Amino acid sequence: MAQATVRFLRYSDDIETREPDEQESIDGIIKGMTQESQTVEKRDGRAVRASHAKSTACTTGTLTVAADLPPELAQGLFANPGTFDVAVRFAQGPGEKLGDRVSTHRGMSIKVFGVEGDKLPGHDAPTQDFVLASGTTFPAGTAAGFLSQAKKIGLTVPMPEGAKSAAASIARNINKVLNAVGAGPSPTLDFYGHPFSHPLAEHYFSQCPIRFGDHVAKIGAFPIAPEQQALTDWRLDPHEDEDGFRHAAVDYFGDSDAVFELRAQLWTDADTQPIEDTSVDWPTSDSPYRTVATIRLPRQAAYSPERVRYFDEVMTFRPAHSLAVHRPLGGVMRARMQVYRALSDFRHRENGIEAANTGNVDDIPA
Repeated sequence: MAQATVRFLRYSDDIETREPDEQESIDGIIKGMTQESQTVEKRDGRAVRASHAKSTACTTGTLTVAADLPPELAQGLFANPGTFDVAVRFAQGPGEKLGDRVSTHRGMSIKVFGVEGDKLPGHDAPTQDFVLASGTTFPAGTAAGFLSQAKKIGLTVPMPEGAKSAAASIARNINKVLNAVGAGPSPTLDFYGHPFSHPLAEHYFSQCPIRFGDHVAKIGAFPIAPEQQALTDWRLDPHEDEDGFRHAAVDYFGDSDAVFELRAQLWTDADTQPIEDTSVDWPTSDSPYRTVATIRLPRQAAYSPERVRYFDEVMTFRPAHSLAVHRPLGGVMRARMQVYRALSDFRHRENGIEAANTGNVDDIPA
């Protein structure tokens, strides 16, 4: 489809449709995930993030907005060319610190500093957060689905780590078969059993839509440095190193810069690109991901003790840390905005650490 023929749908306040019992679902998610966190804390002696607990790299760098963006992309944070400081945390998916045999979905959380403009209520720092994960979709498409998924995950938390590893392996192997027969991988199976790939060779996605100024978009981060692209076929042997993803990422940053293109997939068809069902993949044939900025993370000590403590124990990344023009959309995002805050409050309270809505990259230890 020629790009000139595409009609980009406009954002309006009425494009969201809440489920009748949505708040009950959100309250249930918070209750269930808090109980999971309590189980992990009782076992390990410390509260950790309820998702993406095990960090693999804690980095700082810059985000540079592309020049000469077309009007539909020159929106919000990306309205004008310029460079911002960023903090980026890479992490494994589970809400507990497991060995890397349990290879599930991955996370890439981005905090952009020096961002001016109207913020969402409760967000008073000059920042914009993008919370991304591997996989273009969120397996649970609605808040009710999110609750159902959270209940299933909750049942696995008390299980031995070996059982979790076995379940991840089964999911991963089924997806290998689906790929082999040309059916394509299942996003749900990938969520529970992701390949043993390099964290810096991954593609990361918002999975859910956000407001994009006058429009609506999903966001993706795509690795483009030659050193990252050379890692496409890299695979960890977790039997040799249970923290191998971390060691691989830290070793990478010891020698090379990581570069990601931040791309936006604009909303063009309300039927094929639903706002309220994030389990549906938006077809790239209708609307491709198009570059709006470049994130550069230079060589650095990506896992120094003080920095890791700050990233993991103090700093918060939330979809609600947002400009109004990039407000998260859809039921899963509406849930996340409440869930992230409640679980962060629980973790910091249990650990006796004051949370920081970090407003300046200089606050981050070297």
